[in-house]
Formats: sequence, structure tokens, C-alpha cells
Amino acid sequence: MEIVENKGPGITAPKPTDISIDEALAMAKFGICNVVLMLVSGTILAAYLLEIFGIGYIISFIGHDMKITTKEKGILSAIGFAGVIVSSHMWGFLADTYGRRKIMIPTLFITFTISLISSFLANFWVIVFMRFMVGVFIAGPSSASYAYLNEFHDRKNGFRAIMGASIVFAAGSIILPGLAYIVISQEWELPIPLLGMVYRPYRMYFIVCSLPGLVCALILLKLPESPKFSFSQGESNRAIEAIHWMHRINTFGKKTVPLRFDSLRESQEDQMERERRILLKNTRGFLAFIRMVWNQTVPLFMSPHLRKTTVICILQFVSYMVSQGMFMFFPEIVNQMVAVDETGIRKATMCQLLKHYGTLAMAAEESNEAIQTMKPSGLRLSIALGSIYAVGFAVIATTINFFGRLPLLVFVFVTCGMAGQLLFFVDSSAVVMCIYTVFLCSGYTAIMMSAIITDLYPTNLRTMAVCISLMIGRLGSAFGSNLLGILLEKHCELTFGVASLLLIACGIISFFVPSIDQRDQSKIPTEVQSPNITE
Repeated sequence: MEIVENKGPGITAPKPTDISIDEALAMAKFGICNVVLMLVSGTILAAYLLEIFGIGYIISFIGHDMKITTKEKGILSAIGFAGVIVSSHMWGFLADTYGRRKIMIPTLFITFTISLISSFLANFWVIVFMRFMVGVFIAGPSSASYAYLNEFHDRKNGFRAIMGASIVFAAGSIILPGLAYIVISQEWELPIPLLGMVYRPYRMYFIVCSLPGLVCALILLKLPESPKFSFSQGESNRAIEAIHWMHRINTFGKKTVPLRFDSLRESQEDQMERERRILLKNTRGFLAFIRMVWNQTVPLFMSPHLRKTTVICILQFVSYMVSQGMFMFFPEIVNQMVAVDETGIRKATMCQLLKHYGTLAMAAEESNEAIQTMKPSGLRLSIALGSIYAVGFAVIATTINFFGRLPLLVFVFVTCGMAGQLLFFVDSSAVVMCIYTVFLCSGYTAIMMSAIITDLYPTNLRTMAVCISLMIGRLGSAFGSNLLGILLEKHCELTFGVASLLLIACGIISFFVPSIDQRDQSKIPTEVQSPNITE
């Protein structure tokens, strides 16, 4: 096999005689192509955020429009997570079997179609069912995007790429309240007698939140399947073409010629994965298919992976329960606190503020003066939370190698847990809102764990490990959302007290993740990684 890279007139780089796919990806360089892949993958994650969490910004309007209870609001908030939970394992298996791209493109198109239909529904329980289906289909691209992005990079750059995509994902946290401010705060109405409903701005929000996913699906039509997946399928030519494509884009405008190599060296891990896929293709019958899924899942819960799988699932459950489950009510809670603050009540803890709002809401309902727009102050705080997420992910991506994964993970867990405890003692409404924002920053840990998992498991288990951890995490999201819906009004202190103590406990449990700071680096020969050539 031969690889030739022209470094200038009359200069030829060394020609390695044996090269792995990681070494080939390293030679494709890190450039504009990688940035585009990070943007697309990050936008897919942001599309998940908009589809699942966007409901939190309109749930109070749905409640007023359809006269639903707080418990029913909790059901609507959690139903998207339920769809994600029941389908994550299936999408993980299908993405590992048929390809990341083949799963992401159709599911993104279907998700957009369902959201479009949802905006015209007048029955609450039909909306609940459609949001469940949104959760089912958005789970596919949101989990497969991690593997898709990682498999365009060598092991040295895979973690950095995922954290880079997380910055784009965090930008979605800024876009979410921004879209809410632009769309929901409008006051127009459009009666549609044929459907027996009045079309209000919050219904358009369903469509707006699904647009990023539609755009990503269109872009993915032009992108190739990941080279590592193609290679594991035995399609070396497609993998080589994808690497050439990356190299052409990353070296555009530079004096280089395309890489030239005929084949890639197959590792023992690649051989095992290829044999598994051949066995899968020869599998016939439903029971045989189920057995294949079972055989791909069971190793995660056996030695030597049992301990780390258990610990990771616990950490993900709590992280998602607080950062995503409780975030579903973040817009409504902030809106309530701002409404109370505007009445002049500024010396109260968080739970006291919410109790005051309950009194105000009852008076407003009796006088039929319910408001159908969001408080600008509440939206500004939501945008601030998104900005904190974006900056935080950038800081983590640039400092993770210096401080290490374990210290940063423990710091975030403990800091957010302590912020939750402070909510019971601080009685300044402005400070309470800031502390509540810090409490929800536990979302950093969820993304960090998803990135860490890609280095803790071998390639043939990596995507399934991510999907299992996300499934458990989103189960925590559904649990957290329902917990708030049931307990918030009558047991506010208990709800936030338990959640904050669990975060602190997770800081301690993090020490039991095996080899959390150990990273498998690409073994790239010096002459391939950075040829030392002088004229």
C-alpha cells in the first residue's frame, strides 16, 4: 500500500507501507471539513433540544388554551422523553447495523412532518401522542450523531470534536428562548373553523423548533457515511473515498495532491466487528434478530464493562433528571418568579416565590385576566442560561486536557448540588434566579459523560453504550419532569432538596468510573503525523 502527499515542488512525504484507518484520518488533516461536521452534528443535537424542550416554553399557553391541570402539563412535558426512551435501544442497534446516515436522514424528515401536523391539532391527548412520536423519531439522529461525528476523526481528535459540537448544541439553548420571544410573544389569532381551533403563536412554535432538523437532513444528503462505519462494513473503497473527500476539503487552496492508498490495515477489533455484521446479514427470522440485539447489548452488563456501565447509567440518570427533566419547567418557573417580583415581593426563597404566584394565578383566573405572553425578563434569564452553557462548553473543551475529566466532572456535580441547597436559604429574588440557573448547569455533566463513553468502550460496543446511557438518562428526564409536575405545588422543598443531594452524591460516585482520565491515543507514526521535510 502506498500513500503519497506532495509537500511542494519536488518534495514527497514518506510512504508508510502499512496504515490503519486512524492513521489515514490523521493524514486527512483537521480543517474546514471537520468544522462542518461539528456544526451539523451539533445542530442535530440542538434540534433534539428544540423538539423536546421547546414544549416547556409553550406549556403554560397550552394549559390556558385547553384547560389542563398541572399533572397533565407534567405528562405533556415528559411524553417526548418517553418516546426517546422506548426507541433509543432500537435506533442504536439499527445505526450500528445499517449506518448512521441511513438512520438520521429519514428520522429527521419524519420528525419535521409530525411537528408540522402537531401545530394544527386541537385535542390535548392527540397532541400528547404526536409529541410521543416526535420523541421516538428524534431519538435516532440525536444518539447516532455522536458516533457519526466521532468516526470522522482519529482517536486524538474525537473527544475534542464532540465537545466542539456540544458548543453548537449549547447555542441551541440560546436560540430556544430567543425563538420563544420572537414567536410566542406575538398576540395575533387565526380562527380555523374547519379544525375547530384558534391558531395562536404558540402553535407556530412547533414548526419553528423543527426547522433546524429539516435543514440538517438536507445537508446530510450531501455528506458521506462515516469512514469508520463503512470500513467496519467491509466497504474499504467507500471509507477511502470519504477520507479523500475530507482531505480535499481540508487542504483546499494548498499545494497538495490527493492521498493515494489502495487499502487499510484491519485491526483485531475491526475483524470482530466485520464478522459480527456478516453474521447479522445471514440472520433470518424474528427470534434470531432479537438474539442478535441481545448479544450486542449483554456485553455492556458483563465483566469487564459491568462496573463502568452501572456507574455511568447512575450518573446519566441524575444528570438528565435535573438538567433536562427540571429544565422542562424552567420557563414557567422563571416566568412565575418574575411575575411575583413585579408585584414588589422580593424577599422570599424560591419555593416561597412559587407559592405567592399560586395565589396570584388563582386571583387572575377568577377575574379571567390570564396572560398569553411570556415575561421579557423571564426570557432574558433563559437566554442567559443558554449563553452560560455555550461559554461553559467552550471552557471545558479547552481545559479538559489540563485539569482532567474527573476533577471537572466532580466540580460541576458538587457546585450545582450546592446551588440547589442554597435555594432554601437565599431570600433575594434576583439572587434566587441566578442560583437556580447554576443549579440547572448540571447539564454539562450529561454531555461530558456522553463524550467520555466514546473512549471507555471498544468500537463494536461504543454506539450501543452511548444509546443505553442516553436511554437511562432520558428516563431520568421523564422522571424529573413528572416529579416536578406532581410535587412542585405542594412539596417544592422536598423536590429540589432531593435533586440537589443526588447531584452531590454523583460527585462522589464519579470517582468510581474506571479509567475515566485514561484516553486511547492514536498510534500514528511520527513521519505520518508530521513529516519532517526540509527543502
